[in-house]
Amino acid sequence: MKRFPGGVALLILAPALAMPVYAVDHRQNTLGMEFVFIPPGEFRMGTSLDDAEIIAWEMESPDASKFLDEAPVHTVAISTGFWLGRTEVTQDQWYRVMGHKPGPAAHWQQDDWRSLPVVSVSWNMAQQFIARLNQLDKQFSYRLPSEAEWEYAARAGSASIRPVAMEHLSEYAWFIKNSGDVPQPVASRKPNAFGLHDMLGNAWEWVNDRYHPDTYSKAKRTDPKGPVQGASRVRRGGSYHCPLYQTRPAYRSANSPDTAYSVISFRLLAEEK
Repeated sequence: MKRFPGGVALLILAPALAMPVYAVDHRQNTLGMEFVFIPPGEFRMGTSLDDAEIIAWEMESPDASKFLDEAPVHTVAISTGFWLGRTEVTQDQWYRVMGHKPGPAAHWQQDDWRSLPVVSVSWNMAQQFIARLNQLDKQFSYRLPSEAEWEYAARAGSASIRPVAMEHLSEYAWFIKNSGDVPQPVASRKPNAFGLHDMLGNAWEWVNDRYHPDTYSKAKRTDPKGPVQGASRVRRGGSYHCPLYQTRPAYRSANSPDTAYSVISFRLLAEEK
């Protein structure tokens, strides 16, 4: 495994709904956390009204109005490549940095406890982990990805509702239909076309942005960072407990930054200091 810093890999994006083809550059920090380089580019962020109608039929009580905060679809430019965690932060990584064990005790008593995503972590707790890791690591600076960076990475070149066909979703994501309603070891499903695991399902992931329902109508189109005011923070990706309609790149949810549900985790973005 290479370490930071390194060259930029050539990424060959697969067509939407096809099996991906990889040329992925991995790096590892001194804690053994793996990061994947996400190249700069443009993507279509959000959900169209037509797609919202399709997604609504995945609900027990179809209601496309639930997805109005995903509109309008708009082109976003990510001007600078970045390194994103290959998986969510694990229980092992959390414990090695923070020295305590959040979340259900049963998760820490399993034989595979080290590889489970750490959950019951609030946005504020994620910031504490980041601050501690930034003190420990002299070479790299860590933060949560922006909402735009997260969706760009989750789509991995796809403009469809999901980056893989419905019949293959269980190969890439842990959600209520295949998870047993419990978290699963990270990287135990296939990666997306950027080489990232668990961007959909397994555990919700905090991002840095504050939430507002009409963010997309007002946001910058290059490297947006979200609204400057707002009581809640955005989480993305769905979890092991989520139904199908929430298990997709564009779905948005939010909570107060002190919320620590047993379905919420986070993923780090790394930058050279």
